[in-house]
Amino acid sequence: MADEDPRTLVSTDWLAAHLKDPDLRVLDASWYLPDMGRDGRAEYDAAHIPGARYIDIDDISDARSDLPHMAPPPEKFMSRMRATGVGDGHQVVVYDGAGMFSAARIWWLFRLMGHADIAVLDGGFPKWQAEGQPVEDMPPMIRDRHMTVRRQAHMVRDVTQVSSAAKLGDHEVIDARSPGRFRGEEPEPRPGMRAGHIPGSRNVHYATLLNADGTMKEPAELKAVFEAAGVDLAKPAITTCGSGVTAAILSLAMERFGKSDHSLYDGSWTEWGQFPTLPVATGDD
Repeated sequence: MADEDPRTLVSTDWLAAHLKDPDLRVLDASWYLPDMGRDGRAEYDAAHIPGARYIDIDDISDARSDLPHMAPPPEKFMSRMRATGVGDGHQVVVYDGAGMFSAARIWWLFRLMGHADIAVLDGGFPKWQAEGQPVEDMPPMIRDRHMTVRRQAHMVRDVTQVSSAAKLGDHEVIDARSPGRFRGEEPEPRPGMRAGHIPGSRNVHYATLLNADGTMKEPAELKAVFEAAGVDLAKPAITTCGSGVTAAILSLAMERFGKSDHSLYDGSWTEWGQFPTLPVATGDD
């Protein structure tokens, strides 16, 4: 485990030591793709870190969009957080039941809304349980707290901006999907999607950033993975994936090794792959 950083990543030891801090809020952001056959809410109800509140990526999203779990308007984010008892002055730690999968999306969403005091739990719930740390099945006591939102527009990109960046080559577009999906050799999990990737983008599969136990690699190792994939770290980065969830793992990894000029393409392949007018590349090109 690298240095503890309450703005990016903290260890299970750190969380265990701070669990009773009055201004700590723990969020369970477990979310799964349909083919994973798991139910995040049901798993939370059965067992979670003491005091944790459940947060549903699909619920805290923009209901006006036909794309999955797009970032919500600031007002909706504020109201959902108040209802969860999370507000100004809280240190937030977010985790998921896969180890490192959906929690980074909530980390990114907090950052988008101007809240930096949030960290992902390294190794998530599997590591917490494997160590015999305490769990409970009781819902927490919720106390309303005001939350101020200052949306950081530079942290998110739409399809027009990504299309322009891909054409101009002035950003590195980095795709977190598996190599098979990136190359267009595996079918997309959502029907109607074309196979392939955004022309000129680089492939850094999110799993290559993790250790066998689901913890994130050390910052120097993370940087080496991006460089090995041909990413020019001197350029600002745009992360993308299937629907904007695992792209946030790439964003978190870059933040860990000191690269802060990154944004996330919220529509990701679910948007790009369905528009016949947008170019698609296949193979390793």
